[in-house]
Amino acid sequence: MNAVEKASTFVGKTFALWVLLMAGFGFFAPQLFVGYKSWITPLLGVVMFGMGLTLSAADFRDVFRRPKDVAIGVVGHYLIMPGIAWLLAIALRLPPDIAVGVILVGCCPSGTASNVMTFLAKGDVALGVSIGAVSTLIAPFATPALVSLLAGTWMDINAESLFSDIVKVLVVPIALGIVVKTLFRRQAAASVKALPLVSTVAIVLIIAIIVALNQPKIMSNGLLILVAVVLHNLLGFALGYLFARLFGMSLAKRKAVMLETGMQNSGLGAALAAAHFSPLAAVPSALFSVWHNLSGSALATWFAGRVEREPARD
Repeated sequence: MNAVEKASTFVGKTFALWVLLMAGFGFFAPQLFVGYKSWITPLLGVVMFGMGLTLSAADFRDVFRRPKDVAIGVVGHYLIMPGIAWLLAIALRLPPDIAVGVILVGCCPSGTASNVMTFLAKGDVALGVSIGAVSTLIAPFATPALVSLLAGTWMDINAESLFSDIVKVLVVPIALGIVVKTLFRRQAAASVKALPLVSTVAIVLIIAIIVALNQPKIMSNGLLILVAVVLHNLLGFALGYLFARLFGMSLAKRKAVMLETGMQNSGLGAALAAAHFSPLAAVPSALFSVWHNLSGSALATWFAGRVEREPARD
């Protein structure tokens, strides 16, 4: 088990590298991954099941202990990222499939790696976990409603079908993880040590499969989509930080809100795009997966050095 734990720690620290590497394999050797399209949803379910295994009563207790902080993070996330996506789709005059894909990833809950980035940034990890958990649990309602509201101009949206799929790939696996942890506490605690390794493998495989499936479209539309993705992510970080500052949050809390805002569950976006829209609509989620892990890692490293110069005030 020590070997697995060491491997998990290593891949956790080098997560961005594995994302970039597997995205490269998907792009330059698509034949290795195109046959595994049906794996996207089960792999995402594995990641969400792992999230359920890590959740505890303390995570939800924090929601009730400081509901204002959690509400600021969740509201900021679902206000800022969908709003930026919608504005970018208009400002960049994105084609319908790309516009829907950008809006879809913008309406997803917080990313699974955001808690790790908050830890690396020396932010308020407990707050980040609570924001991520709540944004994920309300996603079956928030995501379809926001996608219908913002993307309906470009394409017909079946909100009921989106709701059903989000419940299947998010809520059910998380609930199963919580149940397993409750019934088999000792075994679950031991398995958690391997979760960074398992989650990383699942996430990078999802990215490789999506990139492989859309390699020709990335070749022809990649620059435009990359511009939209980079602007979306960086503006999300900036506005998330300012939003938290507007409410007088300490530096540690601002770091958590910033990272929970700017990092999306792009695996969910890719799975929903592949199931409900055209393959091109999944490309923004695929590129977002690669980019936000790189930018999040760099931002977390930079913010980690600010803790001494600007101590947190509660």
